[in-house]
Formats: sequence, structure tokens, C-alpha cells
Amino acid sequence: MKVTAIIPAYNEEKRIEKVIDPALKTDMLSNIIVVDDGSEDLTSNIVSKYNVDLIKMPQNSGKTAAVKEGIKYCKDKSDIIVLLDADLIGLTPNHIKSLILPLLEEHFDMTIGIFKSGRYVTDLAQYIAPNLSGQRAIKTHLADEILNLDITGYGIEVALSKLTRKHKLRVENVILENVTHTTKEEKIGFAKGAIWRIKMYKDIIKYWIH
Repeated sequence: MKVTAIIPAYNEEKRIEKVIDPALKTDMLSNIIVVDDGSEDLTSNIVSKYNVDLIKMPQNSGKTAAVKEGIKYCKDKSDIIVLLDADLIGLTPNHIKSLILPLLEEHFDMTIGIFKSGRYVTDLAQYIAPNLSGQRAIKTHLADEILNLDITGYGIEVALSKLTRKHKLRVENVILENVTHTTKEEKIGFAKGAIWRIKMYKDIIKYWIH
């Protein structure tokens, strides 16, 4: 059973090592791919220090495009694909394994990681909208379906949730204890972060009502 982790990243030089390190220590992972989505910082330089595959996109195209690029790269040589955000805090190999293990059973197609006991702000967001979690494991028989999704920007998680309903996929929610992530407001300031968040929600709502 070959399991590949895909980590889409944009300007995550200060945070990505906290995701790569536990991924490399996860013995269930066969390969790790970081997709640098046109970063303007040293993200690629940091990633290059590690024994992982690095895909550098020529320009920033959004998380959906980065995830699709990673899936194209590995879909023919993987049985399970794990999606991990590049700004996670508190991630451990056991968290990653917990996303994978249900898919080793015949009756699950996808897992969704839900934050708990990390930070109130991120716990609450995922409690309200668990379908927006970026931490997932997916069987690769869904790869072509994902690549054919007509969506760009920040709506990949909503698109995956719609896909599960359309095909009546069997999904297991997995609690990720003590895991959180850095908010956009913390990365780039409140004002810019708020503008980014509005754009993200517009992308999500646009796809959701499509």
C-alpha cells in the first residue's frame, strides 16, 4: 500500500518545517510532495533541505491548483493521498496515521481531520464547518474526479464535500487532538487577512451554490 502526502504551500518558510518533520517520521507514508505555489519567500529553499519531492509552480495559482498539481504527480503511483496544510501547529506522526488507518478498511473512501483542543478560534471554525478542513486522506480511485472538478481558488474543501455527496462516498471524521494552524490574519496582519478571508469565503460560496 503506497501512501503519498501532498503539502500545498505559499509563503510558508517560517512554518512548513513543522509539517515536513512529522510527515518524514510517519512510517506509513511512502512519499511526500510539497507544492510551492509561487512563493515569494524562501519556502522552496527550506523544503530543498529535506528528502521530499518539490514541485515549484511558476506563479501563485491558489490552493486548488496546487493540490491538483500534486495529485497529477502521484496519482498513478499511490493508493492513498494525504492532504496536509503547510501551516499546521502541533502535528505529529500519530495524527497523520489516524487519517490513513480508516482507509485501509474497505468501507471508507475519505477521512477528514477535525481540530480539537488546539486553539479556540480554529476549533470553533471546524466545529461549525468541518467540511472546510484541509486535512484529508483520500483513496486514489477519486483522483481523476478531483482533477476534473471545475473549481479554482480556495474552494477545494467544499468541492470535495460535494463530491462525497454526489457519489455517496464513505467518509470518516478523525479528531486531531491539540492541532491548530496559523490564521491568515496572524500571517499578514488583520486588514490584509480579512480581505483574504472574504475572498476565500466568496470562492467557497460561489462553488457551493453552483
